[in-house]
Amino acid sequence: MDRYDTIVVGAGVAGLTAARLLARAGRRVVVLEARDRIGGRVWTDRSDGLVTDLGASWIHGIADSPVAAAAGAFAMPMMEFTVGGYQPDSRPIAYYGPDGERLPDDEARQFADDVRTVDAALVDVIAASAPDASYLDVTDQAIESQGWAPARVERVREFVRHRTEEQYGAWIDDLAAHGLDDDSIEGDEVVFPDGYDRLPEHLAAGLDIRLQHVVTDVQWGDDKVVVRSDTGTWAADTAVVTVPVGVLHSGDLVIEPALPEPVAGALSRLEMNAFEKVFLRFGTKFWDEDVYAVRQQGHHGEWWHSWYDVTALHGTPTLLTFAAGPAARATRGWGDGRVVESVLDQLRRLYGDRVEQPVHVHVTAWQDDPYARGSYAFMTVGSTTADHDDLATPVGGVLHLAGEATWTDDPATVTAALCSGHRAAVNILGHDVPIRDVWAAPTG
Repeated sequence: MDRYDTIVVGAGVAGLTAARLLARAGRRVVVLEARDRIGGRVWTDRSDGLVTDLGASWIHGIADSPVAAAAGAFAMPMMEFTVGGYQPDSRPIAYYGPDGERLPDDEARQFADDVRTVDAALVDVIAASAPDASYLDVTDQAIESQGWAPARVERVREFVRHRTEEQYGAWIDDLAAHGLDDDSIEGDEVVFPDGYDRLPEHLAAGLDIRLQHVVTDVQWGDDKVVVRSDTGTWAADTAVVTVPVGVLHSGDLVIEPALPEPVAGALSRLEMNAFEKVFLRFGTKFWDEDVYAVRQQGHHGEWWHSWYDVTALHGTPTLLTFAAGPAARATRGWGDGRVVESVLDQLRRLYGDRVEQPVHVHVTAWQDDPYARGSYAFMTVGSTTADHDDLATPVGGVLHLAGEATWTDDPATVTAALCSGHRAAVNILGHDVPIRDVWAAPTG
């Protein structure tokens, strides 16, 4: 049985960050990854000759972002695309009313102002909410307090429901009242024309990474951790486990003894979401010019309500939409053809015969990925924001959990993954390490 200083389970951004810092500190580290690739939920496809990020796509706010700093240090091209956070405007959005007609600019501005009014009211409503309040409870209270006419109320209520689905892949009644506390954008949002996977590629440089090693059991004790995979048994002084919440819940990876409090309680209140991407590439651009997004209001947009024009990334006419929450669960297993036709039906409401059949399609299936079981975690009703950090509480001085679900300030992001990996490495080393060491060139 090989003995290491640290075993890292998972070669996503969190695992690679921890391994990189520990290896730079002189520790003997091995990374065990179940997939045949690194990156985890950062996954870029180039099969059609173009770059498509099937997992993480955006940095939602580059101000003081360590991921933006790392991308800059690694010379990763970035393109500003400030509308990915499901904002009501920020960049030009073509809004279509329930009748399928585009809203005049003044009506669209009034709607965006209504959303901002409710968001301002939500701050106090959420702060005063009960521990078991859902996001539906607090948004209804904030909206109803405005005293608006029913139609005005309904369109804002619809917006916050879709925002919940698109931000967290969850039904609004299943998300904790504090579930969108982190939903703020500081600075521009950016995407990566050359692919987000360049980040894990750089982080992985020089590391001992074993692909297609499926970890099934992690045993921790007073002085060591034993990790079993389908390829063998490994031992180390410490371990960093970075698998998603969905895998921890599945039982496919068993941690023995069972996780203690507060880790176990935090894990029980976090759940993996249902969130899939649908990329449609077309021969020509048939939708509105000079807009970043197209959104339709009303019951026809229950599933397909927002399309993002990502043509600028590569010059090929491309729309991105999301199957989120109930839509993702309902369409699971449909097959690409049926999903695409469902999406096109709604585009035809807006653009009629101008809508073409796409020349290329990508439809993700993160719910069916055994090493993810969803796209990212969300806070269920009864959860608090502290659950993210509590999930990362060191166990027995030897076991550390990391990943997007374990970081409070900006959960469900690559930033959270990177920061949590840095924290795990610092906890193991027992002294602070500047986070810039993650991307800084080695010295000496």
